[in-house]
Amino acid sequence: MGTHDSETPEIPEIPANSEIPDIEGLAAVARGELVREIDAEGVWAAEPVWREAFEAVPRHLFVPYYYVAGARGYERRWGESADPGARERWVRGAYEDVPLATRLRDGQLLSSSSQPSLMARMLVALRVADGDRVLEIGAGTGYNAALLAHRLGDDDLVTTVDVDPEITESARLHLAAAGHRPAVVTGDGARGVPERAPFDRIIATCALPGVPRAWVAQCVAGARILAPVATGLLALAVRGGGCAEGRFLPSAAFFVPLRGVERAAPGDVGGVPSWALEDELFRFLMELTQGVLSPRRAYEVWERAGMPGRERYGVTVEGDGEWVWLDDREGPWVWPLPV
Repeated sequence: MGTHDSETPEIPEIPANSEIPDIEGLAAVARGELVREIDAEGVWAAEPVWREAFEAVPRHLFVPYYYVAGARGYERRWGESADPGARERWVRGAYEDVPLATRLRDGQLLSSSSQPSLMARMLVALRVADGDRVLEIGAGTGYNAALLAHRLGDDDLVTTVDVDPEITESARLHLAAAGHRPAVVTGDGARGVPERAPFDRIIATCALPGVPRAWVAQCVAGARILAPVATGLLALAVRGGGCAEGRFLPSAAFFVPLRGVERAAPGDVGGVPSWALEDELFRFLMELTQGVLSPRRAYEVWERAGMPGRERYGVTVEGDGEWVWLDDREGPWVWPLPV
């Protein structure tokens, strides 16, 4: 796929109110605004091919309804509402650069459509090349799989998996409505999809405590895995033979945990200053070392190391274990991760 001109044609303003809103017209305008907003952040400067994908794939088809938090709880926005104003709010909201809650159960968030700018950053960081076979862990609405399929130009190169059959069925319907038919698999994402392996790239859109060994085993040598671990984005290079290593990206990432994997509350935080408990970077270390270091010991390490950012941490996966390390895998600060 080619590059995109840096000049963007002028787009007309969305009409204020109309009795029968032109949904596709509103969507096209709102999508253009979203693309320009992400473009202004320089997210895909090195890979403008992703700009083309976000311009082409209609996000509103993947969120026929979603929930917006308000003072009285969640408000449901629905594209089939009888109220023209409500339909307009729905389509406008579908293209805001925010995550959208798509499935709730007893007030608990089960699935969401991630913030588009974060999705763009992750897709750029995945370093997809033409012809790559990609596995996505966490099908969600199907929007991310559609972006991948558009980028690769071949639906069969993309596989997305989710444990919830309702989620995979709705993702499959959304993808078909957008003109894409990648492999949509119902199963435990932690086990990968061995029948579709080997993969050149794996991307997860749900948080995990560590990297499942099955993912590394299902990759070719030279593959890349991008996964939210704790509250960071880990980029691993697969060396083959069940081995992989890489570092965290600098930015934070907050995702719904992989189903069946819940974040535990921290232990006794005695001896840790209250300001540190509120510091996102300290909480990142505390979560990475949970069950290995006490919060107080984690604070001592963090302070001594100069309050490090996420990019100073790395992970090594080898046959006999999985470790997180600070600065150097051969250095003094190395801890085991859950397998």
